[in-house]
Amino acid sequence: SWHQPPEPDAVNILLDPGLAFGTGSHATTALCLAWLEQAGLTGKTVIDYGCGSGVLTLAALMLGANKVSGVDIDPQAITATHDNLRRNNLPTDRLQAGLPDEMHLETADVLVANILAAPLRDLAPTLAGLVRPGGQIALSGLLREQADELVGIYREWFDMAAPEYRDDWALIHGQKQQP
Repeated sequence: SWHQPPEPDAVNILLDPGLAFGTGSHATTALCLAWLEQAGLTGKTVIDYGCGSGVLTLAALMLGANKVSGVDIDPQAITATHDNLRRNNLPTDRLQAGLPDEMHLETADVLVANILAAPLRDLAPTLAGLVRPGGQIALSGLLREQADELVGIYREWFDMAAPEYRDDWALIHGQKQQP
């Protein structure tokens, strides 16, 4: 919130992380933002699992998502996400944000999670269960050398594409298999 937008004609998010994690400048966030931009979100439901400051949540709304659920284990992240939603004058009825045990999440068209490899490994069945058949998943917070292992794990539920890289970081993504 204290910088001028570098590209005024682009989709810009006014963001103040508060005490939550995430300013949008990390390579994994950039990978997720680029993926969201091409994902065709208009009219879709999105889950941002590990929403932090809400940067991916807000981007999904600005890119046309109908409804977004932001989930995080840190109460400060939920506060920051709501604050940043208001800061960007986005409709409050299109966002639900909360702690995992407080949320009633329905399957979504798209799930994005920019967390770390260990939680992505541990949460694989949970995250896979939150994506409807034919839906999309994008996962980051991974080091380049962790991508192949995570692709292998998520292949149980998704047709996975080749990982994408920025510097030493990776994003993996795929489409949920039909039953």
